[in-house]
Amino acid sequence: MFISIFGSIESGIIYALMALGVYLTFRILDFPDLTVDGSFVTGAGVAAIMVINGYSPIIATIGAVVAGFIAGCVTGILHTKGKINPLLSGILMMIALYSINLRIMGRPNLPLLNETTLIKQITNFWQNLGFDQFFNGILAFLGVSHMPRTWAVIFAGLIITFIAKLLLDQFLKTEVGLALRATGDNKKMIRSFSANTDYLIIVGLGISNGLVALSGALIAQHGGFADLGMGIGMIIIGLASVIIGEALFGTKTIARTTLAVIGGAIIYRIVVALALRVEFLETGDMKLITALIVTAALIVPKVMATQQEKRRKQRKRLELSKSQGGERNAAT
Repeated sequence: MFISIFGSIESGIIYALMALGVYLTFRILDFPDLTVDGSFVTGAGVAAIMVINGYSPIIATIGAVVAGFIAGCVTGILHTKGKINPLLSGILMMIALYSINLRIMGRPNLPLLNETTLIKQITNFWQNLGFDQFFNGILAFLGVSHMPRTWAVIFAGLIITFIAKLLLDQFLKTEVGLALRATGDNKKMIRSFSANTDYLIIVGLGISNGLVALSGALIAQHGGFADLGMGIGMIIIGLASVIIGEALFGTKTIARTTLAVIGGAIIYRIVVALALRVEFLETGDMKLITALIVTAALIVPKVMATQQEKRRKQRKRLELSKSQGGERNAAT
């Protein structure tokens, strides 16, 4: 059980980067961008093929981010300059990326088990520090029998994800970031202030898909392979992470919301891992589990809000009846 949850936290932290990208388009820009399913694979494919061809894993990961940024910008151009519906422009780019990704990778699957990846470099550096023995010693003291192989991925993933989160928070507080947020809220209003909404949408989609591609690149290097079908359903996973995070942790500020998205991504992976341990569920049921989680995340907060509103109205009626009863007694 512990190893299963530990692995879920590892992958959840990396998938949180993708969830941040989805948050930027769906919540900030109010743009239903389905490019995510393609740009995730683009990031994985570019990083994998560059690593295989001898490039530094860091350069390969940066190359993946650039490729994702370009893919997002193309989606933005299709919408803003081509006047194509937002949903359709994302679908068109997602379809196009399937062929582009196959061209980049050369074949449907690229193994990385024998290559020097960024995750392997981080793990080797971490193991030389001796922290694994320290943390596993704490677990042994607490009575945990099965120890994780290394803690490197969790700590490295936290550092990378929180750096991305802080950079995104700061960006959304800049003049361009505030204009981006205003574009999502009211495009006509921000245009009246002479803001170039086309440019803002293109940049926003580029940054979003850059984060998605970064997640794909790290997942490929963590899992040891890049596959053409690994991006299927990523948009649903991203939305699930955003919805769960917002429902559990709130959305009072941008910094709190981005933190909630990260928490939502981790919780989503843990819930999926626990669900798969149920006897009658299989690995092939993962998409069904995802759909059920998203459905519950959408329905439960609304049901709770409705119940709270009913209780509030009941309290008001009770207070009103008491006050009216007191006035009658005073009159008599």
